[in-house]
Amino acid sequence: MSLTTHSSDDPGRRSLAAADLPRRVRKALDAALRLVSMELDPYLASLLDEYEQELFRLAERARHPGSESAYVQALRSFRSNRSDLVPQFMLELEAGLATLRTPPASSTPASSPAAPAAGRVLSLVDDSMIDEDTLLREIATRQEGRASLPMHLLGQRFGVLAGTPALDAERLPLGPQAVCRALRNACRSLQIGPEARELLYRLFDRMVMAHYAPVLEKLDATLDQAGILGGLTYVPMRLRASPRGLAEEAAENAAPGQAAGRRKAGAHSAADDDHGSDTANQGHRTAGGNTANTGAASHTPAGTATGGRTGQAGVPGRPVGAGQPHTGWMAETTTALAGSDEQASYAALQQLLAGRRALIGKLKAGKSGGAMATLGTGEVMQALGTLQRQPSGPGGAKPSLMDVRQMLLAQARQRHGKGATLSQRDNDSFELLHLLYGQLEGEIQTGAPAAALIRRLQLPLLRVALQDQAFFVQATHPARELLNTVAETAANWLDKDDVDPQLLMPLQQAVNHVVDQYDGDSKVFEASNEKLQAHLQAQVRKAEMLERRHIEAARGKEKLEVAKRRSSAVLEKLMGDQRIPKFSRALLNQAWADVLTLTLLRQGEESPEWQAQLDATRRIITACARGEEIADPALASHVEAALSQVGYHAEEAGIIAARLTSSRSDEDDPASRTELAMKLKARTRLGEDAAHARRPDLPPRTTEEQARYEQLRVMPFGTWIEFTTNQQGDVVRRRMSWFSPVTDNALFVNQRGQRIGEHSLDSLARMIVAGQARIVTAERGRLVDRAWQATLRTLRSFAGRGDALPISGDAHA
Repeated sequence: MSLTTHSSDDPGRRSLAAADLPRRVRKALDAALRLVSMELDPYLASLLDEYEQELFRLAERARHPGSESAYVQALRSFRSNRSDLVPQFMLELEAGLATLRTPPASSTPASSPAAPAAGRVLSLVDDSMIDEDTLLREIATRQEGRASLPMHLLGQRFGVLAGTPALDAERLPLGPQAVCRALRNACRSLQIGPEARELLYRLFDRMVMAHYAPVLEKLDATLDQAGILGGLTYVPMRLRASPRGLAEEAAENAAPGQAAGRRKAGAHSAADDDHGSDTANQGHRTAGGNTANTGAASHTPAGTATGGRTGQAGVPGRPVGAGQPHTGWMAETTTALAGSDEQASYAALQQLLAGRRALIGKLKAGKSGGAMATLGTGEVMQALGTLQRQPSGPGGAKPSLMDVRQMLLAQARQRHGKGATLSQRDNDSFELLHLLYGQLEGEIQTGAPAAALIRRLQLPLLRVALQDQAFFVQATHPARELLNTVAETAANWLDKDDVDPQLLMPLQQAVNHVVDQYDGDSKVFEASNEKLQAHLQAQVRKAEMLERRHIEAARGKEKLEVAKRRSSAVLEKLMGDQRIPKFSRALLNQAWADVLTLTLLRQGEESPEWQAQLDATRRIITACARGEEIADPALASHVEAALSQVGYHAEEAGIIAARLTSSRSDEDDPASRTELAMKLKARTRLGEDAAHARRPDLPPRTTEEQARYEQLRVMPFGTWIEFTTNQQGDVVRRRMSWFSPVTDNALFVNQRGQRIGEHSLDSLARMIVAGQARIVTAERGRLVDRAWQATLRTLRSFAGRGDALPISGDAHA
């Protein structure tokens, strides 16, 4: 992806009016350009003002004369050319639309330059150009991640307008990359240096591109209304949940064995407090209510810091759930289930298999008593090695493990001249891995790229299981770790944006290395895991950095909400029971309350600025409560200046200041008063969130909902929660990165650290009780462990022994 593409130099092709386009296409493109121009115009105007002020501040603070001179020169050049930037920017965007149907120019090799002089450093591209490319690419990529769905739909719609297949992000006109290219080309008119351009790009990212995701949504709606693929939408396809799996899940959660889970829950604080991102070290584990108990997760009573869909939630005297909450990122290694007795676990596993064989044997007809040859493990390993090295069949299909077993027995019959069978131990390995793979297939998306890689791993994993029984009972076995890593990238709880496409290549390399190199040495799996984990850790670091940014933004919103509540309480106390006209009281509670909030947020409650605003508030209340007209020009000027700081236009600020500093009654100028009231009603207040401004009043929480609510308030940050997305039972997994004990809002991100949305803890508790959400526990956090638990439940159902035989890696262990 390159952001250095230049527009055509032909002036006729840079204009929509002169472009050779059908009338309807030109009309739609013109409407799209007008929308983007209107939406970005106020932000671009603010950008120019802020950029000029920033250059002035940098010039004042410069400690080196050379730096000061550079900033002064950039400021002088910007002031003389700033009026050209926005028109050039819009012309660049228009040029991209006008050349929509022009095929992209093929890259032709440039003519060879003359031989360089001796000793001269050769460079294909200037370093400053590379830095600008990287910076603009990062800006565009962030916005593409925030508006992935509108980008996808716009690619389809602009593809129709261009008469081509759907356009990708790089070719999409008016997309983030096109906007960044337009800015770069328009910056030539400013005639400023690389450092000054970089400063402009960063301000552009913060002040303009931060608001561009909603513009893309409006742009998609505009094209939809224009009849360009009207009604187009996107619904991802997911597998339906198995009713049998849901029944087994309910049986597991209702089963005994919670005592061990409670012991784990009471001992999880150190692991949780050391986990993952730096946000865990920023004092964020604050318990709710009116308390401020930091480290709430480590002080949680046993059995209360967990989740799961149990029938005992909220019952007095009983724990809400059992097990640690899962806080790890996708495919991270874990030692939560390590340290078990492998021999005892495998013996218990063999008993379950024996019970299964006994039940199946009763249902089968009698067998012939002919002698059969028993194949040795070495002979089976050699035959499997030959199959492993063979190329895949048509379409890359791999035979099932049961097919592989039949092939081995058929080959042995041909060699020995009589029937053959596997040893009991080898047959158990075939059966167990076959059951495990059957459960995995129900947990992954069959159309995901990693699904084929899981099938490629079955023969190497079978050979591991034949010679190392720890594969089934050791959760941290290298082969099991690799299988889990590959499987989790295709899990059915992942959304389309949860997996980085760049991770697919390392996954393929790791699987290919195992398939090509494994011949009995488990170090091959360890080497593949090490390389793959390096890529995964890089992805985790990116996700944590992005998560921290969202958390800081959420903390800022919380500080604003605290300031709003404090200023409202102070204002209400100052007004008291004084008789103030209704309209004046409304202006105080809305316009002037925003002024108090901003002052408190910026300066603090102990600052002289806050005390000055309190004094002005008292004078305003006195003026509004008096019975006669009072003229106070100094107070009116102060109020007008303060209102302009919170975004009121000069005319509106003057009218409001005049009314707040006099005793005009509600009956004066009813027409102008009504007009002003309508403007205030349509205006978005400081820090107002439209999504949460008018939440409906919900009925009081039930006992069970209250228990879940209290549980959520002591959950460690980073806990994963699965949300049911439809009536078919499809789920998506989201990470509760942070929640505010003040606003009760919880921030959720996906596996890549991208912000998904917010839920109140109250609504989340109600969703959990209603079965629409569930807290993911550590025992069920990893996909392979989750599939293994389902395999054990299947074996217990055959053996008819319930949960009598605990096995390592099982949730009931």
